[in-house]
Amino acid sequence: MTAEQDGNAEVALSPADWVARQAELYESSGGTKGTTQLGVPCLLMDYVGRRSGTVRRTVLMYGRDGEDYLIVASNGGSDRPPLWYLNLQANPEVQLRVKTERFEAVAATLPAEEKARVWPGLVELFPRYGEYQAGTERDIPVVRLTRA
Repeated sequence: MTAEQDGNAEVALSPADWVARQAELYESSGGTKGTTQLGVPCLLMDYVGRRSGTVRRTVLMYGRDGEDYLIVASNGGSDRPPLWYLNLQANPEVQLRVKTERFEAVAATLPAEEKARVWPGLVELFPRYGEYQAGTERDIPVVRLTRA
């Protein structure tokens, strides 16, 4: 992300009202409030829209794999991936807020064998992921976020 995209510029929040409210709380508290959803840890991810070039922000549940963060492109079990995932494929450079820390990261979709290794832990963290995968023919991607 460029300097204009690093949190100093206007950021578009999710059109989903509850996501926008949680993102506002998370950011305005400096990462001390709004950091979980249904008991699962959450991060804020700022990314660039592939068509608009607009910096967008969403709240995502995450798991860990060593120092990296893992997010699941489940879109609630929809047959279509979430829009943020399509944007990461076009531009994998993101900015994260994990609790009180903000930093640059790079996103990469896990290959099948790596997903198979981490998937059970993600389903344990949030059992609905297993239900989402069972309910769609789409292979739900797992994305690794590595500090830049």
